Amino acid sequence: MIGIIDILCIFILLLHSSSSSPNVTNDRNTPHPPTGLCLEKLGNSSYLCMVPHPDGSNRVFVCNQQGKIWLATAPEVGSSHSQPLMVDESDPFLDLSGQVQFATEMGLTSIALHPNFTQNGRLFVVFNCDKFQQPGCEGRCSCNTDVGCDPSKVESLPESYPCQFHVVIAEFTANGTTRSSKLSWTGHANLVEVRRIFTMGLPFEPYHAGQILFGPSDGYLYVMIGDASHVADLYNFAQNKKSLLGKILRLDVDIIPSEEEISRLGLWGNYSIPKDNPYVNDKDFGPEIWALGFSNPWRCSFDSDRPSRFICGDVGKDQYEEINIIKKGGNYGWRVFEGPYLTHPSYAPGGYTQPTAITTIFPVTGYRHDNINIDASKGPASIVGGYFYRADADPCLNAWYIYTDLYSYDIWTAIETTETSENLTGFSVPFGCAHDSPMECGFKSGANNVPDLGYVLSFSEDNNKDVYLLTSSGVYRVAAPSRCGYHCATERYSNVTRVASSGNLLEIASLGACFISFMAVIFL
Repeated sequence: MIGIIDILCIFILLLHSSSSSPNVTNDRNTPHPPTGLCLEKLGNSSYLCMVPHPDGSNRVFVCNQQGKIWLATAPEVGSSHSQPLMVDESDPFLDLSGQVQFATEMGLTSIALHPNFTQNGRLFVVFNCDKFQQPGCEGRCSCNTDVGCDPSKVESLPESYPCQFHVVIAEFTANGTTRSSKLSWTGHANLVEVRRIFTMGLPFEPYHAGQILFGPSDGYLYVMIGDASHVADLYNFAQNKKSLLGKILRLDVDIIPSEEEISRLGLWGNYSIPKDNPYVNDKDFGPEIWALGFSNPWRCSFDSDRPSRFICGDVGKDQYEEINIIKKGGNYGWRVFEGPYLTHPSYAPGGYTQPTAITTIFPVTGYRHDNINIDASKGPASIVGGYFYRADADPCLNAWYIYTDLYSYDIWTAIETTETSENLTGFSVPFGCAHDSPMECGFKSGANNVPDLGYVLSFSEDNNKDVYLLTSSGVYRVAAPSRCGYHCATERYSNVTRVASSGNLLEIASLGACFISFMAVIFL
């Protein structure tokens, strides 16, 4: 017998099935943005990086800027009992805080697990050190005669000297060896560094980026390095072919080079050059360079569904924040261009590069500083690159690229106007906190259900492709949209669905219960 609840459920199911997904339209050239992005808060601690354990579990490694790395467990998506991120901060997996120089733009900035980590336990860490404070912090200065820079004439910050600070990539292991055929898991990494992969002195303290990623298709280590300039790259490092500043590098960390090879190629450490790097046979370029012309590439990722698609946020200076799809040998314009805009600093001891001298790849999306609501008390603008969303929690976000700003002015989503066009259309989207979030969100003053994220430091993706925001106020994960009152017709993890009607929200039974009632009607 059909009751009124069954009729209501059937009506709702038919209503949902007739509604189009927010990112599907009759005209693919004018995509509709998602109705909103729902976040659940999983922790109160502030982390700068997170990488999934490559064993396929829901374990993740998290790190803070001060130099500590922990092994944590993320809760299952859609579980009946919401739980926070499980991490014992009293027991770090690796503690490098004694070796790390911690400051506003310095510290432990990234970690990467070797593709065969479950067999060899190899872990790679990027951090900064101070040659006057930390023993072993020694390397060539990136301001040198090869790039037309004299460190004795560089106007560094008043409280530091040129190349006082270094960027370091170091290798550690979870079992004391990089050659073991089977990892003997102890729950901790060996504190003794296996080898120093890369060391480079920085002419200035800020804007040096510092992320590493293993390419999912080739297994090489990609290294993001900014122009290390506190102003507009006065020494034009980003366009200098011999400088590694303002570049994305690609290194082979599996083949240990000979001392002769290191000397002959002028390498900055113990790594080899992949034979298909774009400038490996061009003596005018550093052989490590994969792409050039960056200001401060802050957070890059590979699309988990299309691993050849490599995308980065690049922090601007005065005008524009940009997102770039990275190509082999590509030149992304800085300091000739900031986004699509020509630049020409009045003072340039490193010289100028003429626009006609380079073939510039322009951003696929981004935003002007004057197009966002700048809060002068926080900072100008500083983009944080994210991920193409491929998880199940919000199917209406599928294939949308999510990115934001350090100062959390907005969260943006962007999608290709036509498949594989690499021409993205971006939208600012509303975001809220799940009503059943495992941990209580704080909210912005005067804003209804808008979480106060503080500073957004980074994005991450776990083994299930769920996307996380790492912020100064805690760890957040993208959740099912209905948990924030947003609508997605194809949602799977709904607990409560709210349907908007004349500005009001009507709470009804879960779609799961409706589906059961609907099936009972069909078969009884």
